[in-house]
Amino acid sequence: MRRGISIAAAVTVVALAASACGGSDSDSSGKPKDPKDVSGTITYWDTSDAATEAPTYKALVKQFEAKYPKIKVNYQSVPFTDVEQKFKSAAKSGKGAPDVVRTDVGLMAEYASLGYIAPLDGTPALKDTADFTATPLNTAKYNGKTYGVPSVTDTLGLLYNKKLLRQAGIAEPPATWDEFIADAKTIKQKTGAYGTYVNPDSYFLLPLLYSNGADLADPSAKKITISDAAAVTALTTAKKINDEASMKVDFANAYQNMQTAFKNGKVAMLIQGPWSVGDDLTGSAFKGDEANLGFASVPAGAGGKAQAPTGGHNLTVYQGSGNLDASYLFTQFMTSTESQIAVAKGTGTLPTRTSAYTSEVTADPKIAGFKPLLERTARPRVALPQVGSLFTPLQQNYVKVLQGDQSVEGGLDATAKEFQKLLPGYSVG
Repeated sequence: MRRGISIAAAVTVVALAASACGGSDSDSSGKPKDPKDVSGTITYWDTSDAATEAPTYKALVKQFEAKYPKIKVNYQSVPFTDVEQKFKSAAKSGKGAPDVVRTDVGLMAEYASLGYIAPLDGTPALKDTADFTATPLNTAKYNGKTYGVPSVTDTLGLLYNKKLLRQAGIAEPPATWDEFIADAKTIKQKTGAYGTYVNPDSYFLLPLLYSNGADLADPSAKKITISDAAAVTALTTAKKINDEASMKVDFANAYQNMQTAFKNGKVAMLIQGPWSVGDDLTGSAFKGDEANLGFASVPAGAGGKAQAPTGGHNLTVYQGSGNLDASYLFTQFMTSTESQIAVAKGTGTLPTRTSAYTSEVTADPKIAGFKPLLERTARPRVALPQVGSLFTPLQQNYVKVLQGDQSVEGGLDATAKEFQKLLPGYSVG
């Protein structure tokens, strides 16, 4: 895993920065360039689902080309699982990188730190920022600059089976993790269904960490905080949920089994994201009865505050693009209110612009259900270039703790030691 920028990469960054200076949103006289005069070809890498989402984006590309007939877009569908390594390899070598790429918000800090994507402040790509909901826009920032334009967003929430909660005599979904555990036990006792199913993916541990005042690290203090007292409280709670409130987890097929159990009414509550709702509604518990699916904030922890990570995608512009002007215009168009409305209606994903939440868009139950959760509980992940890599050791030790092969303190201490290898100069707080 990368611990810093190699000499070769550093040379590449300088070269990319120099080549980027060739693009400008003004002409040789210094006057702003008329968008209608911008011409050329750009390549766009789209990571949306090729079968269910890509048709909506392809239609928008055609609309862009109709509006700007001098610009041609080379649309390429790149699987989400492949794009990170493919883009980093192309950007580092300076060969084959797209002009615009759909980027997971968790990769923003790394791409920006390596000089692979261009800062967009003051460019046509980043207009009307006041219209963006605050948290998605913050995911695009790194070291005081904005490197992307929010396209779609999401967060984690508490999905629940309303009928099972009513049968158990529970009037409202749990507001705290203690209530979550107690309600899960009551549901099992009174209905026979399990209260929840723990997702052993470390990303789903973040609501527990955040709500207890913990985090992976503190960049301002250059400290690793994953093993501090607040994190111990969070993981202790996660272990208690697993042992006392959850259906037995099949660690080899956890996500699939979790989904199957929930949508078919064998589990009453899940910590999940909006991407699961389409699948949820195909199960016997919700098919033909969509109103039975409830949406609530993730529970609050010892600190009394419910928080969940912000996910989603931003559009980013390659620093070495040979046509920055066209790339800026394309990014602006694809993240406009009109485009976000089309994407929300076509794919069911949540917009990042306030103005895109029209009555037609919020008619979608998952968008209506998750919109208030984004406003109440969503927060960006820690803005570290290595943040994606940190989840690997956290994941490994989290599973060991859940399985009883490691103590909570031992698992977090082991994670902190691995973090030190990835975060040179950081101390363990």
